[in-house]
Amino acid sequence: MPVIIMKAGKIPAEMKKELIEKLTSAASEVTNIPENAYTVLIEELDLDNIGVGGQVLSEKHAH
Repeated sequence: MPVIIMKAGKIPAEMKKELIEKLTSAASEVTNIPENAYTVLIEELDLDNIGVGGQVLSEKHAH
């Protein structure tokens, strides 16, 4: 069973649904593995736990 793992900041529920559908569809199309074989995991990270360009995202978004 293939697994797709998506790590990101907080994501609205409707966006998660769309991500799961589109990631599954694209992976199935490329690999020819049926969509029902895929599991998609979305791991939401706190902005305090993400750094970009040497800055913590929570601080970057505060400005």
